[in-house]
Amino acid sequence: MATATEATTDSSDPAMPSVTGPAGDLEVNKLFRQLIKFEGSDLHLKVGKPPILRIKGTLRELQMDILTKEKMEQLCFAMMDDRAKRIFDVDGGADFAHIVEYEGEDWRFRVNLFIQMGHVGMVSRKVERFIPNFAGLNLPPIMEKLCQYDQGMVLLAGVTGSGKSTTIASMLDWINERKRKHILTIEDPIEFVYTENKSLINQREVGIDVKDFEIAMKHAVRQDPDIMLVGEMRDKETFSTAMHAAETGHLVFGTIHASTAPSTIGRILDLFPQDMHTALRSSMGFNLNAIVAQKLLPTIRENPKRVPTVEIMTMNPTIRKLVIEEMDEKLPDAIIIGRQEGMQTFNDSLKYFIDHEFISRATAFEVSPNVEQLKMILKGIEVKSRGIL
Repeated sequence: MATATEATTDSSDPAMPSVTGPAGDLEVNKLFRQLIKFEGSDLHLKVGKPPILRIKGTLRELQMDILTKEKMEQLCFAMMDDRAKRIFDVDGGADFAHIVEYEGEDWRFRVNLFIQMGHVGMVSRKVERFIPNFAGLNLPPIMEKLCQYDQGMVLLAGVTGSGKSTTIASMLDWINERKRKHILTIEDPIEFVYTENKSLINQREVGIDVKDFEIAMKHAVRQDPDIMLVGEMRDKETFSTAMHAAETGHLVFGTIHASTAPSTIGRILDLFPQDMHTALRSSMGFNLNAIVAQKLLPTIRENPKRVPTVEIMTMNPTIRKLVIEEMDEKLPDAIIIGRQEGMQTFNDSLKYFIDHEFISRATAFEVSPNVEQLKMILKGIEVKSRGIL
């Protein structure tokens, strides 16, 4: 049986874990089952290395032989259908969902295959089987307020693996448990499968149910949704259509790659030509409800293994004015002033997790955007805005 260890190059490692599966099962599924068994989040496969699991935020190698070019192609290509193969051949990479049976239940994985230095590589994220609530994720109370808008847009910002999708799933499930709404999700691939409660929920997977995000969004406004989830705002067409949906009475949730709530404004503008920025700022000012930027941090506890530190910016009159008038550099101060309305900085979130003994001070100082400010907050010194608003 393979075991997960710290990174090692021990040549005596066994070749392949002895894990049973259904008849005719793919060989690569044995590795996915190891990920489930060790409660990992990601599986990494790279030529010249043994399989690697991410467990509690740390990369650990399975005690196995290194993967050869031939073995990698044998393991990975078997997972792809014809569509994924065509995309892989044209783009040099492909994203798709993969389902593995383990102990009588189906587990879903999000797979990315790619070419690196002429060899196939793979990273796969395990899709958790249940949707945690806000308390289970240790999210602040204002998250409930962000679920109660009738229309507009709520964006979750962060890098890949920051937990954005989990947070949005928790928000949609909060609505599902309390409101009779039609929720429509457009994802690539689907990451959480919802159990309908009070809401009607339809989930569309790009590439399987619909060709691409742009077409899915055009169809969406004719499918009578109250609430829409757009898996990722990755181009101007998707964002424009989502913003139009927000303008016309829908509540839209989406994710975007940005490191902070204020920098998300610039990230959106980068999707569009310069001559559209003035109109776009006005549209964001009046249709954005909130931006939640998020990072996942390892804890010093056995459970939970990681917690989301979050920065929250809601569109009050001050922030709306700053966005419209192109004064983005003042947004961090506006968040500090908006604490009484439930807004918070990353440092506010870090202080909470330190005070409640979730994370170490060393971890907090390593990720803090302003270490000196965090030290002041931890000492009980009130940090105020710089008085430039």
